[in-house]
Amino acid sequence: MSIDDIRKKLYEQQDTRYRDFQVKLIPGADPASFIGVRTPALRQMAKELPAEDAAEFLSDLPHRYFDENQLHAFIISAMRDFDACMAETERFLPYVDNWATCDQMSPKCFKKHRKELPERIKVWIGSDRTYTVRFAMGMLMEHFLDEDFDPAYPEMVVKAAADAGSTGGSVPETASDDYYIRMMAAWYFATALAKQYDAVLPVIREKKLEPWTHNKSIQKAVESYRITPEQKEYLRTLKIRK
Repeated sequence: MSIDDIRKKLYEQQDTRYRDFQVKLIPGADPASFIGVRTPALRQMAKELPAEDAAEFLSDLPHRYFDENQLHAFIISAMRDFDACMAETERFLPYVDNWATCDQMSPKCFKKHRKELPERIKVWIGSDRTYTVRFAMGMLMEHFLDEDFDPAYPEMVVKAAADAGSTGGSVPETASDDYYIRMMAAWYFATALAKQYDAVLPVIREKKLEPWTHNKSIQKAVESYRITPEQKEYLRTLKIRK
């Protein structure tokens, strides 16, 4: 199946109402770059694509459509060979240009190779590319908040969020590069508070995050059912007031 054949198959599954919905979720994106294929269909296509065709598709960068990037992320996520998956992840990350594709990419094989991940994450989180940094934070949140937790990891997120917010202490609810990094940092710390409360609380208590990310972390934590009522009450007292 050629690249044109894959694109034709994507168009055969087009849902224009879903396409219009997706365009609204990714401000600043070119509406013409959306086909409108639903996520379950893309996942199924990623599973069914023959290995040779998938390899050709993965090498055809940059893609023309958002849906092709989504398909690319799902193919990588399903790869079983760690070295091959890591190579494809490294090749694709510079082309990831939106939060949806970034967050959909979650290689299953990484779970069995956590020992190899931290060194790559350290490189990614220091990148000057917004969605490479966001991906690094996502991997720390997904793989290193349980038995493999290390207090050094939250500090990496603190630094990355600070670097993203170096232009100012306030982030509007808009589609800026800073916003997508700092929102992921808030998501990370809200999840970290649910899983590693005692270890992560000093970051909040000592106000190591800039005000917007600090308050957003607390907001998301308070909204979580995994945080106890007592913890929520205390976290509310730590909000930075304007």
